[in-house]
Amino acid sequence: MVDVGSKAVTSRIAVAAGVIRMLPATLEKIVAGDHKKGDVLAIARIAAIMATKRTADLIPLCHPLALTHVEVTFSIDSAASAVRCTVACETQGQTGVEMEALTGVQIALLTIYDMCKAVDRGMVIEQVRLLEKHGGKSGSWCYQPESAD
Repeated sequence: MVDVGSKAVTSRIAVAAGVIRMLPATLEKIVAGDHKKGDVLAIARIAAIMATKRTADLIPLCHPLALTHVEVTFSIDSAASAVRCTVACETQGQTGVEMEALTGVQIALLTIYDMCKAVDRGMVIEQVRLLEKHGGKSGSWCYQPESAD
């Protein structure tokens, strides 16, 4: 692991997002809340929060962090038949929370896939990326779509 012992403790924030595309009928079940396995988005939200707290157990050499706040939001894009997940993580520490935010997004989207795979195995998880980070020596960074793709 990288030695972060001499780094200053600062407020650290990271926001990541991703999308899962699916059949319109699958999205309708999620939105209506009548999926056979329960409230898909509520369960995916809990999974995302749990994942952010366990990131260091999943990614080798990732520092374990004491998160001070995690926010998981979902938005429905009916036209694209997709669910977008955004995860924001915060801590006071010596290293950033980018990996926690990205892990939360991935696990939320995988949870949606797992809960809906019986009715739609062709779902696609895509566009998972860091949107912004703040804090630390390097300061702030924001995703610029025109320069990334």
